[in-house]
Amino acid sequence: QVQLVESGGGLVQAGGSLRLSCAASGDTFSSRAMGWFRQAPGKEREFVSSISGSGGIVYYAESVKGRFTISRDNAKNTVDLQMNSLNPEDTAVYYCALGTTARAMFLMRGADSWGQGTQVTVSA
Repeated sequence: QVQLVESGGGLVQAGGSLRLSCAASGDTFSSRAMGWFRQAPGKEREFVSSISGSGGIVYYAESVKGRFTISRDNAKNTVDLQMNSLNPEDTAVYYCALGTTARAMFLMRGADSWGQGTQVTVSA
């Protein structure tokens, strides 16, 4: 049984930074792609970023490219999302996911396990 637990969300002013972390257990972590998705109130869940099992392939949504950085530590079974230059449009619940490939997750496919989500709120 895979378990994904996110942490690091919170309230930050526009222009600030947050670092989200996701800890995984119960699976062969290093062979699986990991990703971050978000869902704002009244909107559908959207892709944010994904990373391959080795960490060599990454994808970003256009809206976060250049501001967010995804990374993983296979020794610790963790995946992080460093978020800089945050703006109010980044306000959402952020979900960590485990999936098949980074590209599949980029295409909103292939995610088969989800964390419970962590709230990120960016004030103007």
